[in-house]
Amino acid sequence: MQSSLSLSFSQGSSAVALAPRSRLSPDSLPLASPAAPASLRFCGLRREALGFSSLRKSGCGASGSVLVASQNRAPGRVSASASDNGSAPKSFDYDLVIIGAGVGGHGAALHAVEMGLKTAIIEGDVVGGTCVNRGCVPSKALLAVSGRMRELQSDHHLKALGLQVAAAGYDRQAVADHANNLASKIRNNLTNSMKALGVDILTGVGTVLGPQKVKYGKDNVITAKDIIIATGSVPFVPRGIEVDGKTVITSDHALKLESVPDWIAIVGSGYIGLEFSDVYTALGSEVTFIEALDQLMPGFDPEIGKLAQRVLINPRKIDYHTGVFASKITPAKDGKPVTIELIDAKTKEPKDTLEVDAALIATGRAPFTQGLGLENVNVVTQRGFVPVDERMRVIDANGNLVPHLYCIGDANGKMMLAHAASAQGISVVEQVTGKDHVLNHLSIPAACFTHPEISMVGLTEPQAREKAEKEGFEVSVAKTSFKANTKALAENEGEGLAKLIYRPDNGEILGVHIFGLHAADLIHEASNAIALGTRIHEIKYAVHAHPTLSEVVDELFKSAKGDSTNYSASDRIDDQRKSHLVKWNTDSASKSRKSWLERIKASMVPWLIDFAICCLTDVLLSLIYSPWRDIFSNFL
Repeated sequence: MQSSLSLSFSQGSSAVALAPRSRLSPDSLPLASPAAPASLRFCGLRREALGFSSLRKSGCGASGSVLVASQNRAPGRVSASASDNGSAPKSFDYDLVIIGAGVGGHGAALHAVEMGLKTAIIEGDVVGGTCVNRGCVPSKALLAVSGRMRELQSDHHLKALGLQVAAAGYDRQAVADHANNLASKIRNNLTNSMKALGVDILTGVGTVLGPQKVKYGKDNVITAKDIIIATGSVPFVPRGIEVDGKTVITSDHALKLESVPDWIAIVGSGYIGLEFSDVYTALGSEVTFIEALDQLMPGFDPEIGKLAQRVLINPRKIDYHTGVFASKITPAKDGKPVTIELIDAKTKEPKDTLEVDAALIATGRAPFTQGLGLENVNVVTQRGFVPVDERMRVIDANGNLVPHLYCIGDANGKMMLAHAASAQGISVVEQVTGKDHVLNHLSIPAACFTHPEISMVGLTEPQAREKAEKEGFEVSVAKTSFKANTKALAENEGEGLAKLIYRPDNGEILGVHIFGLHAADLIHEASNAIALGTRIHEIKYAVHAHPTLSEVVDELFKSAKGDSTNYSASDRIDDQRKSHLVKWNTDSASKSRKSWLERIKASMVPWLIDFAICCLTDVLLSLIYSPWRDIFSNFL
């Protein structure tokens, strides 16, 4: 299907949880250990990727005394950088080896170091992967330019604000350099951050040789207790399309912005296609969308998609063909334009032939898993994706888990987003250090950085209603407009909608979709609420600063209706969470009382013994001293 890849969720089989194990013995702890690095992230990247060091000074306090680590301290919390990147078991070269240094591998590596694991990461191309070099980072640089251009080109918008600006122009090479320089900066910072924290960066293509064994480069072989595959994805090009990198291009080529064609066809109207249409139209190009499905933006909630089409497509120099395949695309040659042959998506009958200056193939991405050596561990890919369960553990051809082998990010196909890959990597590290962890993919947000932006988390309305019909519950929808938001009106950006899909019986948030100014930033309140299991009747009492765009989400939650009898203070936590908390509090109180009595007993008994000895000593001394007191007194 020639639409940009939509979010995909899959449920794997459950298996027995990993048993906890200690990575380092207490004797291997250093005398002084630095505090765990902070976990701030940017676009799935740690803050170290932006050039900020996260290591805190440790070892000496204000008095200059050395802090001695207690042997009771959990060894998993010791930073590997404190002891030369950890101490691997004698039978393995590393605790953890990661194949692929993209955002997912980077997130896993840094968390592994924090947990005290000796870690290596293998990269056959450049550090940063698709996101940093050919994806989210350079594309946001181009979109920043397109956003400024739209502001300067909108006479109506500027006049409404009382501004007068001369005609806007741009330097194509300078715009391209901005995107390239940003990618280079983030790539270098990301590399330096891993080196500073003690991650070994190994250069070469990684291949799984067998259980717990990896080859990189020509003949370098290393062993690891656990292995993570994080090889990412590449642009998907359907059959019949010839890519020359000049006039028929993928997103990899488009981000270099080597040219701005007068007329460009974009095959696929998902995230990738929409964002590039925003860039090209802002820079003066005319755009034609070619979409295999019957409507544009098929991956979005239908109501949000219709509004986005009215704002992002109809007023701009964009036309479109839906329900058609591009069966053949021939690059421009010898003065002839790019030719695109269209056929009906259902009947496969010829429909039309287009002649354009350039064509961008934005039909999604395919997993980059060839040559990984998966056959050495009896793993067969499914449409190129590595099969995994909900804990990212790799499943072999017989349906069994492959011990100590994991796969994260685009290569497993669960959710092809950079920050999802990073979250999966962190989840895997939690497991290999003895803590069972299952990532809730329905709580992971996604965003399309058009102008205005589109963001979403959870289920679309059709998906929610399908789920409700199967499981037997009702679904309600609440909406709020940006036109009712003071901050949006002050910016003269009142075009927008926020939509909440929820269960009225218990207040569970099923999905949130936003189209409007800074929608990509606003979605996180909803995604965090879903991740934490927060219900409507809990979050609707939160206070938001006024006037801010965050009040769009505030009003969205407040407008949700439900059975108020279910929303009393005693019912703010659902039965499962309440039961867990009550049990936790009861156990905690019991342990606290027991601990208090033990402390009293431990401190009082020695004191009582000392007191009794002192009293007995006084009595004995009195008895001994009394007969002699009168004699000495008379003598003196």
